[in-house]
Amino acid sequence: MRDVMDELLAVWRAGGTAGLATVVRTIKSAPRAPGAAMVVAPDGTVAGSVSGGCVEAAVYELSAEVVATGRPELQRYGITDDDAFAVGLTCGGIIDVFAEPVSRATFPELEDVAADIDAHRPVAVATVIAHPDSAWVGRRLVVGTATVAGTLGSARADAAVADDARGLLGAGRTDVLTYGPDGERQGEGMEVFVAGHAPRPRMIVFGAIDFAASLTRQAALLGYRVTVCDARPVFATAARFPAADEVVVDWPHRYLRGQADRGELDGRTAICVLTHDPKFDVPVLEVALRLDVGYVGAMGSRPTHEDRLLRLHEVGLSDAELDRLSSPIGLDLGARTPEETAVSIIGEIVARRWGGSGRPLADIGGRIHHDGADDTAKSTV
Repeated sequence: MRDVMDELLAVWRAGGTAGLATVVRTIKSAPRAPGAAMVVAPDGTVAGSVSGGCVEAAVYELSAEVVATGRPELQRYGITDDDAFAVGLTCGGIIDVFAEPVSRATFPELEDVAADIDAHRPVAVATVIAHPDSAWVGRRLVVGTATVAGTLGSARADAAVADDARGLLGAGRTDVLTYGPDGERQGEGMEVFVAGHAPRPRMIVFGAIDFAASLTRQAALLGYRVTVCDARPVFATAARFPAADEVVVDWPHRYLRGQADRGELDGRTAICVLTHDPKFDVPVLEVALRLDVGYVGAMGSRPTHEDRLLRLHEVGLSDAELDRLSSPIGLDLGARTPEETAVSIIGEIVARRWGGSGRPLADIGGRIHHDGADDTAKSTV
């Protein structure tokens, strides 16, 4: 929903009703992950996507239908459908899509959810997508770290789902949870889709150089909240890094230590050190490699890398800590320009997140999409 929030809010604020279709479950290979959404506005315009094109027309019709009837609906699309060639997924997978009418009446908390997302406050939206009593379908809870708004239909169900939603939110996960009709944890019959909207993952780029400008643009496309930090005020300016969320003038190691002490970093954080100058590199890497973050990479030639390792050993970093360092940074793409180098770095970060090998898909077998959970690389960048 995050990706279509602006379009959804525009209809909501105008007093209209939009059709919101959300991928709630995927089976086998699927083009979009749970949480991917499409909005159909009252004038018929569309924002977002649930399948990258395979079933968009069918989902469009479903979204228009739920607005007309006022009744949410859960629909499955995949190659098992009788009309597979018309509405099936060409990738061979299956997706479950929940379509619902969204208006001030059906989703009064929407503006508050948008405000939480904009302010980087964790918030989860838990929606009943299946229930023996159709009156429950479409009911929702909005769950913050210390708040709950809305109701599913009973205090028991509200308590169980709110507790579990906070667990998913803390883990940065979106999932379908199953309960008994009144929220019984060991029961069946009620399915609740919990869309976790954790703050955007952070990328901190140290070194206000031309490569950093290209990297911030790439990272922004992937949804990172990007900070550029450099101790040199003449280079660290907002005008030079328009894609960055913030540009900070500070010594890298001091800024990073302060962010860690304030709890601003987590297991999804990516740290990219592009300064390739020992007086900046060594102090900031000494801090970074001892933090519980998802990725630490440093730019430089192989001689620079070897010298850097020696210096880091001298300041007391262990072999295990140094093994966490991706240096020289990025994948072997033969990159030369800042833009190509940024693709190389982002490619490595994505591969670490999902357990990809970085090899051409044509050269390997097995699944195309990795879920991260079953792979050796456990990072959640």
